[in-house]
Amino acid sequence: MKLHYGKVPLQSAPGQFFQALFALATNFSVGREGPAIHLGAVSASVLAEKFNLPDNSVRIMCSGGIAAGIAATFNAPLAGVFFVFEVILREYKLHYFFPIMILAICGAVSSQLVFGNIHEYEQIGVIRIPLSQYPILAITGVIIGCMAALFNTSLLKVTAKGQNWPLIYRLLLAGIITTLVGVFLPEALGSGDLAIERAISEHPGLLFLIALLIGKIIATIAALGLGIPGGIIGPLFGIGALLGAILAIISAAAFPAIAPYIGLYTIIGMTAMMGVCLGAPLAALIALLELTNNASMILPAMFVSIPAFLVAHQGFNTKSLLYKQLEIMGLDYKVSPVRQGLMKTGVRALMDRRLVIVKDDEELLLEVLKRAEGRSVLVRNNLGDIQMLQLELQATDDVSTLTRQPMRGLPDTATLNEVYQILCRKRRGEVYIYQDSEDKVIGVISRAVLQKEISSGQV
Repeated sequence: MKLHYGKVPLQSAPGQFFQALFALATNFSVGREGPAIHLGAVSASVLAEKFNLPDNSVRIMCSGGIAAGIAATFNAPLAGVFFVFEVILREYKLHYFFPIMILAICGAVSSQLVFGNIHEYEQIGVIRIPLSQYPILAITGVIIGCMAALFNTSLLKVTAKGQNWPLIYRLLLAGIITTLVGVFLPEALGSGDLAIERAISEHPGLLFLIALLIGKIIATIAALGLGIPGGIIGPLFGIGALLGAILAIISAAAFPAIAPYIGLYTIIGMTAMMGVCLGAPLAALIALLELTNNASMILPAMFVSIPAFLVAHQGFNTKSLLYKQLEIMGLDYKVSPVRQGLMKTGVRALMDRRLVIVKDDEELLLEVLKRAEGRSVLVRNNLGDIQMLQLELQATDDVSTLTRQPMRGLPDTATLNEVYQILCRKRRGEVYIYQDSEDKVIGVISRAVLQKEISSGQV
């Protein structure tokens, strides 16, 4: 997304689909949203390139595909939109919202056509919690923040350690650990639905829930840390649900008035765990609203999520799990502010359309240049290469000579970032912009114009 405008090769889709399908079918602790997100991104990327959209538009289309994947998985279109803005794009632009929202709507509608308009956790009984119990919610948030920081740190350590091992060893070890956990705690396997079901059951045993939580954490770290393909949102929901239920049961022993609200703590634990671990608190809150179809939980969820987020991110310096994994894998995603701004602007916005292309005929070149009247004069030589023709005054005498500067071309779908990469090492120079093929030149961008655009602060 950051370096390649979200262009995902179509060839990666079948492998990701069948690998993730195998991981889910064999009950690895991974989420089903992983392959859905990848397939959504691939589909949007392929469509964008099919219609020859500019690179900066491909990035937005791919982001919308990710939102559509999340929306289709959870029937939560708005959560998909905010997840993209908080985790993928990490910036808010008004003109980004509409295409991303449209694709998220398409994903949700597709899901509803197949499965119906189902809110996945609507069946969890939730009673509106009184304000007198909000201090306990804040303490719960602090504990969840500590657990989220511990989970992130453990997963990242396993990921870093596994980078030194061959892939086959990592997959075998993940399979062995998952099998051992499944022998004793089968509910700890899968995407998290079994764990949530246990957490919301009528009479869950405290010791069993604690054992299940430990097993779920181990199975998730083994699967995702050692390279099993799949998503992380589902397992985080399972871990958060178990943690919330455990804290509610423990609190109910000291404060019996909490007993009717165990379902609420379960849902809030899911929300806080997702928001803290992925660095997406707003998307997690919106997901809570859409998955439960109950707006009364938003305020108590905020009371838990805010202290959890502050404790993890400020107290333990926890960062978004997805970005830290990219760093460990050596996949650079950081872009300088200048390049990031240039990547958002297409070359058509800055190119000069005033140009003349002439054949390589020395007798006519000087005459054409004199009559150019401010237009760029380009020469196509016998090899088909394009050069910029300029009239320069020699310092030694008062004679003007024709000079030719070699030029590189870029398609009209490129951004100013590609122009910057070509011209940044020179104090002068130009690139030509072509449409469809290099025979159809439609504009020129000079380094001076590009530098003026950068200095203006518009990018």
